[in-house]
Order: sequence, then C-alpha cells, then structure tokens
Amino acid sequence: MNIECTRFRVKQGKTEKVNEWLAFLNEHMEDVLVTLEGEKMFVETIFREVLNGEEYLYWYSVQGTVGVAVEESEYWIDKRHLEYWDECIDETYRPVDLQTEVVMIPKNVKDAMR
Repeated sequence: MNIECTRFRVKQGKTEKVNEWLAFLNEHMEDVLVTLEGEKMFVETIFREVLNGEEYLYWYSVQGTVGVAVEESEYWIDKRHLEYWDECIDETYRPVDLQTEVVMIPKNVKDAMR
C-alpha cells in the first residue's frame, strides 16, 4: 500500500482555472469514483493552500500497489483531469512529498483494501 501526501505549486494566474477544475471534479464525482477502482486508489483527497502568496494543491492518497496510472486511463474524466493538471500545475516547481510518520488504519479496513 502506498500512502502519500504531495505538494504541487499552481501556476501564477491560474486560481480561477483551479476553481473550475475542483468544481468539475466535485460535479462529476460519480464518474471520478469509477476511475479509482482501476487505479487501486482507496482514498484520494485534494487540499488547497496559499502560502507566502503562492498557491499550492496537496494530493493525499492511499493506493494499492498494482493500479493503473491515471496517465494510462481511457476514461474521459481522467483525460479532462490531466488537461486541467497541465494547465494549472507548475512543472518548474519540484513537488514536495511530505514524510509519512504515523498510519492509523484499522486492520479490518486495511484488510478490505487488498
């Protein structure tokens, strides 16, 4: 199981596009959830922060180890998600993986994630 929380910087001037992106994901949640099964993605959460005038998105995920990468997905929703990603995420900024220190998942839930 992979548990990650990674920070990505938003390109300058893309706040409104990020608003649109996150609303798009929320509005199409039923389609989003269908794609997670193939990715072996058990939990995926996006957080947002403005720090020192810079905007960041954080992805928190709990994922199995043999899932399909989102970049390989044939689902229309993933293709649109990646278009937003390309438009909004600053590829010149090296993503920051936060250090996992404690994982609190009850055994029965962890067993169901296999």
